[in-house]
Amino acid sequence: MDWQGQKRAEMLMQVMLVVFGVVAFVVGYSIGSFRTMMLVYAGGVTLTALITVPNWPCYNRHPLNWLDPSEAEKHPKPQPVPSKKKGGKHHHK
Repeated sequence: MDWQGQKRAEMLMQVMLVVFGVVAFVVGYSIGSFRTMMLVYAGGVTLTALITVPNWPCYNRHPLNWLDPSEAEKHPKPQPVPSKKKGGKHHHK
């Protein structure tokens, strides 16, 4: 799954869970059944998981192009930048 696909899947998951939560509450409240509300929500969570968890092709539209290992060896690795420590012993007047 590429980066845009992860973002799309997460957004879709959040929207679907909220929608199924509201629908489950309305159905459960109108029927007067907590069990029905939980079953509707559980069905929504299951459907959401089936749509957003697998690596579907729609989530792989922007693949990353990785460097070939032989090409990567030609380029130097980035070096960490040394951090500047703040001196606490020197007081300025």
